[in-house]
Amino acid sequence: MTTLKPGSILLGTTRPAELRAWYVKTLAPEFTGEGAIDLGGFLLAIDGRDDVEAKNNEPGRTIVNFHVDDFDAVEARLKAAGVEWISVADRPKGRFGTFADPDGNYLQIIEWKKDA
Repeated sequence: MTTLKPGSILLGTTRPAELRAWYVKTLAPEFTGEGAIDLGGFLLAIDGRDDVEAKNNEPGRTIVNFHVDDFDAVEARLKAAGVEWISVADRPKGRFGTFADPDGNYLQIIEWKKDA
C-alpha cells in the first residue's frame, strides 16, 4: 500500500477574510489569486464556519510546522509581519519558534540540526 502524502489543511474560522489575509501576508506574500493558498505545494484552505469558536481554546493540539534552512532570516521576516510569538527555543534537535495566527492556532518554524 502506498503511504498517503498530505496535500492540504483546512482551517475553520469565524472570520475567513481576515485570517486568509493574515496567512497570505505572513507566509505567502507573493501569492495571488483566490482559493487555497499554496505554501510550497501544500495547500491551506480557509473556510468560514459557525460551528467553531473565534479563538482556538486548545492551540497546542495541532501545530503546523515549517522546516527552514535559515531560522534567523525567517524569524526576522515573521517579526516584521507582526506575528505573536509564543516561544523561541534551542533544543537538542534544532531551533524551534512557535507563533500564533489571529485565531490562536499555533505554527512553528524549525531549523533542524544537521545531525538530528
